[in-house]
Amino acid sequence: MYIYRPKRFYITVFATTWAFWLFAILFNDGLTNTLGMILGGLCPATVAIITVFTSKSDALKKDFKRKIFNFWKLKPFYIFAAVILFSAIVACSILLSTIFGESLGQFSFTKDFSFSGVGVMSAFATIFLAAVLEEVGWRGYGEDSIAQYHSWFKESIIFGFVWALWHLPLFWIPGTYHYEIRQMNVLYMLNFLISVVPMGFITTWVYVKNGRSMLASIIFHLFINFMQEKIAMTQNTKCVETLVVVVAATIIVLTNRDMFFEKRHVGHILE
Repeated sequence: MYIYRPKRFYITVFATTWAFWLFAILFNDGLTNTLGMILGGLCPATVAIITVFTSKSDALKKDFKRKIFNFWKLKPFYIFAAVILFSAIVACSILLSTIFGESLGQFSFTKDFSFSGVGVMSAFATIFLAAVLEEVGWRGYGEDSIAQYHSWFKESIIFGFVWALWHLPLFWIPGTYHYEIRQMNVLYMLNFLISVVPMGFITTWVYVKNGRSMLASIIFHLFINFMQEKIAMTQNTKCVETLVVVVAATIIVLTNRDMFFEKRHVGHILE
């Protein structure tokens, strides 16, 4: 039986990612900045792929391939429900933000993206690659490595904090969305980090309900990235959005108690 090693995986991912991103911070001269950002972003997927395919476990390799290529086993209902849910989160956040003086004009698309410095890569390609590379890393090995030892509820908490912490250096890399919001107000930076944790419950729900499908997670992650970039929400509204996400995540957990709290999969994730 294959033994998952979550500590080794996450330490390797953090060490490699943060090394490249530190490089981008220290040598901020355009091309170097972009190269460091890209190489850092590649690390979760790269470490996951190397971990899986250098293992001696045929079951682990087969499971990895199934999760990304067996698109016919996706459950469209849950993907559609997740898209509708996040759309509702955005809509409710904008409506609630009007209480605090924000405008209904946020129900529109922005002309530009919140980040720069992507070089020859288009902004859309950057958003797409970010979703793919993160999900191949997190769902390809990272999330299962925690779930092998814990319920999906506890896994979601642990992964949510890890996922938030992983983003930390981006707040000091010029040209990133994270850098821009830190420059505006450090509270917006804290809001982003906090929001990632409850969002972890929703992404776990999409992942597990689709038979632990990386492809489903990629689709949902891509949709979230697009909505967060192109809907004209202010940062104040995104603070409201964090509260709405907490409510949505709570509802997801309460209506899927068996999924989140069962331990039948513990020790048997590949089965």
